[in-house]
Amino acid sequence: MPEILTSDGVRLHYEETGTGTPVLFVHEFAGDHRTWEPQMRYFARAHRCITFSQRGYLPSDVPTDPARYSQDRFRTDVIEVLDGLGIERAHVVGHSMGAYTALHVGLHNPGRCMSVVAAGCGWGSKPADRDASIQLCEDIARMFREEPIEAAAFAYARFPMRNAYEAKDPRGFAEFARWLGEHSGLGSALTMLNLQLKRPTLWELEDALRTFSVPLLVIVGDEDEPCLDGSLFLKRTVPTAALAILPRCGHTVTSEEPAAFNDALSELFGAAESGHWLVHKLGR
Repeated sequence: MPEILTSDGVRLHYEETGTGTPVLFVHEFAGDHRTWEPQMRYFARAHRCITFSQRGYLPSDVPTDPARYSQDRFRTDVIEVLDGLGIERAHVVGHSMGAYTALHVGLHNPGRCMSVVAAGCGWGSKPADRDASIQLCEDIARMFREEPIEAAAFAYARFPMRNAYEAKDPRGFAEFARWLGEHSGLGSALTMLNLQLKRPTLWELEDALRTFSVPLLVIVGDEDEPCLDGSLFLKRTVPTAALAILPRCGHTVTSEEPAAFNDALSELFGAAESGHWLVHKLGR
């Protein structure tokens, strides 16, 4: 089983396929390395594609120390995956929790990024909803810690922001929910309490985001209510940002609308690699 050993001794399972410009995919809280299969199959035709399960997500290690789950640590894991595979620069594609991490990679390690994608980003960030978001994080962590993983996964998969996915694609949604039920309850609880709850909000990152220099594509479904305001905030704040809103689409954009999602990424990758991402603003 291919794995990267991080500097703090955690083994991260990864998979890769294809050759060409590297693309690294960073999954959401409810996902794992398998989440990106529609992208791995499509982009491997012209790119070297890497996906991995983050710490706390089987078959990667599940540390039991809460201090080993933080936004800085998850960002460092991305860099160490790149280092372990001998990759200097890559397109870094993140979804939801992974989108926050991808943004932090772009902020702190811009030289390692050809571009950044922040899909379904913004959950828990809106200032007016912050207190409620903190309480929800605590409730979700308690559910994953105390309930059988199958019961916790069943409930979490059916949060309102995924209703569109279940209605449009019951087969795909069932696969997503089944994979979620194979996660570690402990890893999920520790991730929610120590990454999701404690990471800086987008609004707290405003000053830093105004200096963001890497080509950024923000993608959100119009049925993904918790992430709409955050996605608009990124578009209005980050000087290199473009925004794609997918109609009739919920939170699980990578699997719910893979064709539209892949088309948007293809345009970003081509423009970023050719140096034409900001051509309309540079007058060229």
